[in-house]
Amino acid sequence: MDLRPALLAVLLLATQPVAYANTPLHAAPAPMLASRASADIDIASYLVSEKLDGVRARWDGRTLWTRSGISIDVPAGFTRSWPAQPMDGELWIGRGRFQEVSDLVRALRRNDRAWRPVRFMAFDLPGDSSHFAKRTLRLQALVASAGSTHLDHIPQRHLTSRALLDARLQTVIAEGGEGLMLHHALAPYRAGRSDSLLKLKRGQDDEARVVGYRPGKGKYTGMVGALLVVDARGRRFALGSGLRDADRASPPAIGSTVTYRHDGLTAKGTPRFARYLRVRND
Repeated sequence: MDLRPALLAVLLLATQPVAYANTPLHAAPAPMLASRASADIDIASYLVSEKLDGVRARWDGRTLWTRSGISIDVPAGFTRSWPAQPMDGELWIGRGRFQEVSDLVRALRRNDRAWRPVRFMAFDLPGDSSHFAKRTLRLQALVASAGSTHLDHIPQRHLTSRALLDARLQTVIAEGGEGLMLHHALAPYRAGRSDSLLKLKRGQDDEARVVGYRPGKGKYTGMVGALLVVDARGRRFALGSGLRDADRASPPAIGSTVTYRHDGLTAKGTPRFARYLRVRND
């Protein structure tokens, strides 16, 4: 589907006055979640932005909340002049600084000085019933009118081919970014996972040696909850994500080498979002 006429029409609307729906967050849809992008998607149907390595958060017009519904204690004045419109976004400092933001959000005592470089990078309006191309223009206008140093929006690009998409991904990765997000330009805000929101990353594969097991809980009681592994650099961590029920019932032997995939390293030097792939067969 050629979206150029539709996108042009949306851009023309940006010059006209906009009436904003003021839907409270409790009445807005549940969070929209990303699926992995497949090789056969229609690139021109999507708007593309950088996938920021921040902490997902939602603004309800008065309070910031984590995706799981826990209120975030931010410094006085952090959200001053923010719009009453609910917004979806990421609390972010910069590339490669996820752990700093995560520590701030989870801290028992707030460190106001450490919050100074944090921005809420908004990317959607969950209470707005229009399609994404129009929502992103409305979001830009809301952010601009707020004039807050702690509020910004994530820029969107319209790419028309897989070659352009791959080139953009390569640039973002080379600059220390995590990957790309693809929003279907004509899709409404849709709760849960669907092809309306896709993520495109270049995961890295690595190997580690199994040195122990973490027992499973709940439905995995009596099985392995995670593999305890050590990589070639001596980093010790757990691998639970990616294990199938069969792997948990009959895990790789201690001393065996397993392959895992991750999305780079955390500030502490451990693999980020590590997930088990397979046992290496020599």
